[in-house]
Amino acid sequence: MTQSVSRTYRLGEIVARLGGELIGDPDAEIRRIATLESARPGDLCFLSHARYRAQLSGTRASAVILAREERDATALPRILCDDPYLYYARAAQLLVSENRPVPGIHARAVVEAGAEIPASVAVGPGCHIGRGARLGERVVIEANCTIGEDAQIGEDSRLGPSVTVYPRSVIGKRALIHAGVVIGADGFGMAPDAGRWIKIPQTGRAVIGDDVEIGANTTIDRGALDDTVIEDGVKLDNQIQIGHNVRVGAHTAMAAFAGVAGSTRIGAHCAIGGAARIWGHLTIADHVTISAVTNITKSITRAGTYTSVLPSEPSREWAKTVAHLHGLERLVKRIRELEERLPVKRKR
Repeated sequence: MTQSVSRTYRLGEIVARLGGELIGDPDAEIRRIATLESARPGDLCFLSHARYRAQLSGTRASAVILAREERDATALPRILCDDPYLYYARAAQLLVSENRPVPGIHARAVVEAGAEIPASVAVGPGCHIGRGARLGERVVIEANCTIGEDAQIGEDSRLGPSVTVYPRSVIGKRALIHAGVVIGADGFGMAPDAGRWIKIPQTGRAVIGDDVEIGANTTIDRGALDDTVIEDGVKLDNQIQIGHNVRVGAHTAMAAFAGVAGSTRIGAHCAIGGAARIWGHLTIADHVTISAVTNITKSITRAGTYTSVLPSEPSREWAKTVAHLHGLERLVKRIRELEERLPVKRKR
C-alpha cells in the first residue's frame, strides 16, 4: 500500500521558498510543471532558450519562469530569475507527486535475526534483509531487493525494485538507488598463471555517500583491498560500470554507459559524458568535463574539457578519413627522410 504525497502551491509560496522576482498574481494556484506547448491552467512552465519564445505567446499556463531579461516577454504571471532551467528543477521538486509506501515489513519479506529495521521503514514483498544489516529511519526498500549481511543504509534512502546490496556495503543518507542496481559485487581481479586465471579475493567494501543517485542497472564493484568510494552528491546515470577501488569525487555526474576501470581516482565536480571510457589506475583532477564517447588513457591533471571522438560524416568521406589515418605512418617516415636531405640551416 502506498501514500500519495502531493499538494498545490500558490505562486507566492513558490517564490517565498525558492526566491526570484514575482510579477503578477501571488495567489495563482500551481499544481504541476509542464512545457509551454502542453501547459494548461494550473501549470507552471519555463522558458530557458530563445528558440521556444514563439510558444510563449500561445501557452495556457498559469505562470511562467523567465530569465530576468525576458521580463516583458509575456503578460502572464511570471517568476524572474538568473537561471530558469535551474529554477524549474527546484520547483519540480516541490510539485512532484511521490508514491511513498506505508511503513512496515511485507509478509512475504524475509528478515534475518539481528537486522535493525526502525518502525518508519518500508520493506516490500520478496525482499531479503541479511543478518546484522542496519537500515536508517524512513528507508524504503521496494520489491525483491536483497540487502546483505552487515550492510548499512542511511536514513531517507530509497531503493527501487530488485536492487542488490552485497554484504558490508554502506549507503549514506537520502540516496536514490534505481531498479536493478548492484552495489558491492566482486571486482574483476585476476592474476595470470601459465595460461590460466587465478581469482583475487575482493575483500574491500563499496561505500556510497549522502545524497547520491544511482541509475538503473548500474554496477559498483567493491574494492580488492581498499574500498570503492562514491562521495557525497554524486549522480550516476543508467548502466554505468564502476570498477574496484575507484573513487568518484563529490558532486560529479556521469552519463549512461560510461565505464571506469579499477583503481582510478575521479575528482570532485566533474562531468563525464555518455559512453566515455576511463582506463584504470588514472587520476582525474577536479572540475574536469569529459565529452561523450571519449577514451581516457592518461591521467588528467588540470581542469578543463577533454574530447577524443571524431564526429560522424557520410560513409564515403569516413572511408577516406580512415584510409588517410592508416597511411599516416608512411607519411611521417617520408617527411623525416625529406628533412634529412634538406641542407641544415646554420644558426646566426
